[in-house]
Parts: sequence; structure tokens; C-alpha cells
Amino acid sequence: MNIDRHLSVDQVAELLGTTARFPRRLIEERRIRYVKVGRHVRIPESAVQEYIDARTVQPFRLRRTSLRRAA
Repeated sequence: MNIDRHLSVDQVAELLGTTARFPRRLIEERRIRYVKVGRHVRIPESAVQEYIDARTVQPFRLRRTSLRRAA
């Protein structure tokens, strides 16, 4: 059984480099998984990683086209 570490809103904000308002908005809009522990909200570390992975834009490589000119 893999136990996930659960982070507070402030910890998630620090991880993402944002204010606490951003993870709170993600929770309110249900765009990230979270756990309610009494009146506290905790976000699994794996949920933060999934959020980041889903929104990571991969660069694409341009194909080198032939730069030869027509004769």
C-alpha cells in the first residue's frame, strides 16, 4: 500500500510558486483531487504531480527542411 503525503494549501502554493489563493481556486473548481480532514483540506502529493504533468507543454522539434534553392 502506497501512502501518499498530504500537503496543506500553503505547502502546495509554495511548491507551485503561487499564492495560496491559486490552490484554493483549484479546489473550489474541483480541478485537483483533495481530501477533507475535518475542516482542513489536504492535497495528495500525487494529485499535485498529476496536475503539473497534465499541464506540462512539451516542446516540439522543427524538422530541418532542406535549405537548397531551386536551380
